[in-house]
Amino acid sequence: MNGKILSDGFRNPRHAEALVAAIHEEADSGRHYRIMEFCGGHTHAIARNGLADLLPDPVKLVHGPGCPVCVLPVGRLIMAMELAQREEVILTSYGDMLRVPAGPGRSLTRARAEGADVRMVYSPLDALEMARANPHRQVVFLAIGFETTAPATAAVVKRARAEGIKNFSVLCNHVVTVTAMTAVLDGEDGRRIDGLIGPGHVSCVIGADAFAGVARHYQRPIVISGFEPLDMLDTVLRAVRRLNAGEAGVENAYGRALDGAGNKQAQALMAEVFALRESFEWRGLGTVAASGYRLADDFAAFDAESRFELQYRVVPEPKSCECPSVLRGAKEPEDCVLFGKACTPEQPVGACMVSSEGACAAAYLFRRDARRLSA
Repeated sequence: MNGKILSDGFRNPRHAEALVAAIHEEADSGRHYRIMEFCGGHTHAIARNGLADLLPDPVKLVHGPGCPVCVLPVGRLIMAMELAQREEVILTSYGDMLRVPAGPGRSLTRARAEGADVRMVYSPLDALEMARANPHRQVVFLAIGFETTAPATAAVVKRARAEGIKNFSVLCNHVVTVTAMTAVLDGEDGRRIDGLIGPGHVSCVIGADAFAGVARHYQRPIVISGFEPLDMLDTVLRAVRRLNAGEAGVENAYGRALDGAGNKQAQALMAEVFALRESFEWRGLGTVAASGYRLADDFAAFDAESRFELQYRVVPEPKSCECPSVLRGAKEPEDCVLFGKACTPEQPVGACMVSSEGACAAAYLFRRDARRLSA
C-alpha cells in the first residue's frame, strides 16, 4: 500500500474506490478467484464493511477455520464441562467460550447456572490471580486459540512455576495455524481454493516466512493482511495480480506490523512451554496430526488433563448445523437451514454463531441478505 493511502488513513473512501476499480479492471471474467481468509478478524472486517459486495463476480472470499472458539470440537468442551462439575475446581476461560453450545441446553454458562464454578477472565493472568486468591481451590484455565494467544498462556505457566503456585493448571487447546492451513488445502474443498489471505495477528508471532512452505508446496499465493478496509482491498488486489501472473509465494501486505521472522521471543517461549500433540481434533477438519499444543514435559505439573486424569472422546456435532462445512470453506453461513431461525447470536446452535470472530455471527450481524433471511 502506498504512502499516500497510509497518510490519509485506512478508511478513505476515495482510496477504497480506487482499489475496488483496480480489482474490477484486473480480475479476468473468464476465470474464478476463490480466496480464503484464515482469520476471524478478517471475516468480520469483510462483513462489517461490506467488502464482498464491492468485488466483481469472479472474485469470491471464502471463510476458513480462523476463529479459535469455532474450531474447538464439542468433545473438548464437554471435557471442560465435566471438569467444572468437580467441587474443588474453578474453571476459567474467555467470555465467548462460555457460551459455545455442547449440545441442546448445554454450555459452560448453563453449567454455571446449575452450580458449577465457571468464571470469565480476560487473560490467563486473571486466572493465575484467582489461584493466588483461592489457595484451597483448583483453578483451571481453559486455554484456546492460535499462536496469537498461546504465548500469553505460556508466560503465565512459567510464572506459576516460578512462584510455586500449585493450584493452577491449564486445559490446553492451543492450535497450529500452518498445519490447519495444510489440512484445508489437502481436503476436497481445499482444491477449489485459489489463494489465501494470511492471518495478520498470527503472523506477528510466527512471521510471514512461516507460510512459505505452504505456498510453495500447494502453489498458492498467500497475502498477509491487516484489518482495515483498505488493508483488505489491497490484499485482494495483490492476490488477484498474483493469480493472474501464476505466482505462488508469500506476500506481506501488513509490513507496518510484522516481518518475515516474527516475534522470536514469543516463539522461544512457546517452544519452551509447549510440545506438539501427536494429533488434535478440529471442528470442520477432523483429526489433524501435529496440529495442537500440549504442555511440555517440564511443565506437565500444570497440565489439567494429566492432573485430573481427563479422557477425551469424540462427540458428534449438532444435527443440521453446518458450522464444520463453513469452517473449511465448503458452505456459506446462509446455506445452513438453521441460520437466522433456530440459530441466532441470542440462541446459538453452533459455535460459528457464538464467537465475535465467527463467520455465522458476522453474516447475521452485517450482511444485508442475512437480515432478510431471518425476518
